[in-house]
Amino acid sequence: MKYTVLRQSKALKGEVVLTSSKSISNRLLLIKALCQSNFEIQNLAKAKDTQTLQSILENTSDSVWDVGPAGTTMRFLCAYASSQEGIDIELCGTERMHERPIGILVDALRSLGADINYLNEEGYPPLKINGKSLNGGKVVVDGSVSSQFISALLLIAPSLKDGLQLQFEGKVASKPYIDMTLKTLQSFGVSYNWSGDTIVVNSGDYIAKTSNVEADWSAASYWYEIAALCDYVDFKIVGLSQDSLQSDSACVEIYESFGIESVFEDNGVRLIRKSASDKVFNYDFTECPDIAQTVACTMFGLGVTGRLTGLESLRIKETDRIAALKVELEKLGANITVEEDDLLMLESKSLKSAVIDTYEDHRMAMAYAPLAIKQTLEIDDPEVVVKSYPEYWKDLKMNGFEVEV
Repeated sequence: MKYTVLRQSKALKGEVVLTSSKSISNRLLLIKALCQSNFEIQNLAKAKDTQTLQSILENTSDSVWDVGPAGTTMRFLCAYASSQEGIDIELCGTERMHERPIGILVDALRSLGADINYLNEEGYPPLKINGKSLNGGKVVVDGSVSSQFISALLLIAPSLKDGLQLQFEGKVASKPYIDMTLKTLQSFGVSYNWSGDTIVVNSGDYIAKTSNVEADWSAASYWYEIAALCDYVDFKIVGLSQDSLQSDSACVEIYESFGIESVFEDNGVRLIRKSASDKVFNYDFTECPDIAQTVACTMFGLGVTGRLTGLESLRIKETDRIAALKVELEKLGANITVEEDDLLMLESKSLKSAVIDTYEDHRMAMAYAPLAIKQTLEIDDPEVVVKSYPEYWKDLKMNGFEVEV
């Protein structure tokens, strides 16, 4: 199925009530599963990935845990199942999931005593896991690896008999995602210390408490893109806070370069067009890789040139996002060069219509759709957005986009 997407107006007015954060929801679900007492999670994300994680955690007696395309769910459940006495499962997913490496996490868990075996290729899912009580202790990991591996270890750390001493080798990437995990642990009564290259999490019980999930800053990035591509903007995104733990709140700073001011109010943020876009934009996305696609599409739509760096982790997402970005933007007339893992946005031709392939990647669909403000587009496999933002197309239609099958 394809959607034809267009938007004739170059003005963005009104508001959107944003979807809840998948990242926070998934962390809270794992803490709830590990907590000795039940507690309520309010405003849980409707994202498919979150629903998958919730369903598996509510049915742990099943012998096969199929996470589909959900990467965070795969990593979190690998750590969780390994640390739970009596669990004996096969952990699997889609074909693409079986191409995404998990060896670093498995090696770390094995060093803690976990019983994990590969069912096919070494270093990749599917996995056979026999859960058992783990003592914990010291683990050394490469700091440049996916923060999901590190967060998975930190989330189970309080349940380990001796807690966890996690030492990093090399520079730590995606530090804000790790900070989010640690602050969430702390809010449930778990103590930790991060000094130099080592995080120490003490053994102990999570303390149950009602929790509310804030709106998703990565979802907000698409509305920032829409705002940047419009001539007049006075638009409110409901549910966001200025002191968010989510690293994708970096779009506040980023989109100032594209002429968009963020004014925080009691229950959200108002976007206002204040100036024209800068003509050159360079940025390191090491701390916020999930919004790199959105920014690249924004730059092309505005005719902005520049270099995007810190994209290494995009190679092992739902697709190779660096390669996919280049292919699809070039269809639209972009002039792009890839140097190792850097993306160079060069001066481009005028934007032309095309069919955008989404590569089973939710962020490809959502990052490209706003370009319909400039030129009518077709989006292939549009329902892939259910992975993180199920209301995306509905929200676009409520705010001036025409979306037709």
